[in-house]
Amino acid sequence: MSDATELQLVTFGLGAEVFAVPVSLVREILDYRETFRIPNGPSYLLGLTDMRGQGVPTIDFRQRLGLAPFAPTPATRILVLDVPVADRMLVLGLVVDRVLEVCSITTDQMEAAPDIGVRWSSDYIAGVIKRAEGFVVLVDMAKIFSSEEARVLVARAAA
Repeated sequence: MSDATELQLVTFGLGAEVFAVPVSLVREILDYRETFRIPNGPSYLLGLTDMRGQGVPTIDFRQRLGLAPFAPTPATRILVLDVPVADRMLVLGLVVDRVLEVCSITTDQMEAAPDIGVRWSSDYIAGVIKRAEGFVVLVDMAKIFSSEEARVLVARAAA
């Protein structure tokens, strides 16, 4: 008998790479649209996206991970997430190349983050899942943004 628990994930693609975040963090998946620009933000901050009257800070997730820029296509989506940072929940839009699926995995299918061989900091990786079609990187959203970055994003959105 295994002690594995089941995780529900939303998988998405950035180039050839496949990433995942827990379904519990996903508020909405929006079609891509241009954002309202915010001056003086970090380079990966695209601006604000209107989500039913709420301005959601929206970032280029490729750029945040240090991947090459990519022009939006009809498959490009904005994943609106609740990201736990410090003592608050940050509502954040991530621009991703494409959303793939909602799937279930068990924790015993997950391996630790590799220390080498990936193009971004392994600090951001909660684990790696091996699937028939390749690897899926489970992103630790709480670690992607430092508390200082989160403070800047919230301040820019409120300005």
